[in-house]
Amino acid sequence: MNSIRATLAVMLVAAFSLTSFLAALNGYRASMEEAEMLLDKQLRYGSNILLAMDVPDSQTIANLDGDAAEFVFQVWQGGDLLLRSGAAPTEPIANLSEGFRYTNFGGYRWRSFTRRSPEGLVYVVAERADLRHILAEKVVLESVLPLVLWLPVSALLVWVLVGWGLRPLRALSKQIQSRQPDDLKAVDYQEPPRELVQLIDSTNSLFGRLSAAFEREKHFASHAAHELRTPLSVLKIHLHNIADELPAGHESLAHANAGVERMHHLVEQILDLNRTNPEIIKGHFHELDLHALAQRVTAEAWPAFSSRDQNLALNGERLPLVGDEAMLETLLTNLLNNARKYTPIGGEVLVTVEESGSMARLRVEDSGPGIPDDERDRVFERFYRGSKVDTDGPAGSGLGLAIVRHIVQLHNAQIELADSQFEDGLAVIIDFPRERSPR
Repeated sequence: MNSIRATLAVMLVAAFSLTSFLAALNGYRASMEEAEMLLDKQLRYGSNILLAMDVPDSQTIANLDGDAAEFVFQVWQGGDLLLRSGAAPTEPIANLSEGFRYTNFGGYRWRSFTRRSPEGLVYVVAERADLRHILAEKVVLESVLPLVLWLPVSALLVWVLVGWGLRPLRALSKQIQSRQPDDLKAVDYQEPPRELVQLIDSTNSLFGRLSAAFEREKHFASHAAHELRTPLSVLKIHLHNIADELPAGHESLAHANAGVERMHHLVEQILDLNRTNPEIIKGHFHELDLHALAQRVTAEAWPAFSSRDQNLALNGERLPLVGDEAMLETLLTNLLNNARKYTPIGGEVLVTVEESGSMARLRVEDSGPGIPDDERDRVFERFYRGSKVDTDGPAGSGLGLAIVRHIVQLHNAQIELADSQFEDGLAVIIDFPRERSPR
């Protein structure tokens, strides 16, 4: 059971039910004993009434007929039966010694009471035991049954009271959930219950460690990338100078230039990854036209596609949404770079901006080799590169789709990888909410 409230409620109801059952059982036994005593007292009263009656001559047997088969009596003198009720046998009902006892006759079990008068007469009265028990149980159950019937009400009351007792925990949870992703300040809870003090202290300690870790990550990535830019720029200058001393198209120089370009691209991707991390940054959101943004980015990317004889097209019309313009430009740029790298020379890349219900949809599809189904979840991992790579194209860093995923998360959007409309290829489909909703 994953709910503290449900667990506490079940445990309390179970404990209450067990306690009530034991109390009811003990009360039942005590009440039955008390009822037995009262019925025995009633049987004694019946004997007193019989004692006050005039008994016929000792030589006469009187048979008092009647329908009261649940109560019988006999009057004996020595071994002679002087008087009996209609349902009583002619033989002694029970032992003629004084006292209470149980006996059997007439197919029933009876409770009998025998007493002896000063004149030497023996009075025996008896009552059916089953009827006594039925009467006693009826009286006892009428007192116990309400306790059982109130169990559901008690369970509901326990549920409400447990929920009321857990209000501070819900308030703490609501306070933490309502925070922005970059808000790692200590939890401020005025006069918390003693049970929550340790939890709040542990949470604040965790927030402190996370804040320090995010700051270290942000500064390390940013500083490392900036520090790498300087030697890369110097290296580019040296390669440019060396190019004047080597024949045109020298293979080693071409490899060196390609390596430097790849390193420069990796540094820029690391910076982008740091700038778009939804856990440590906060976007600047405002209303923009997604189609106009896509038009601008595709126009800037066109020369790179043209150099590979690839066709880049844009479909759609004006589509407003609320987003971070710089990050959306980075997202589309990365998608286009991936499409260009993995699409063969002479291939097709299509960007579509369209409405999809209440969402704004951005679709980038290519005629490349696509991504196998079993790899589509992994391509969003940092530094992971798919198995179907165009070896003739520029090498990638494996950070492009990780950056895309960060930007998608920051916009509360949804991303899906599917097959493109071309014969082969991949379609990246992103649905953005038109309005900015709180994360």
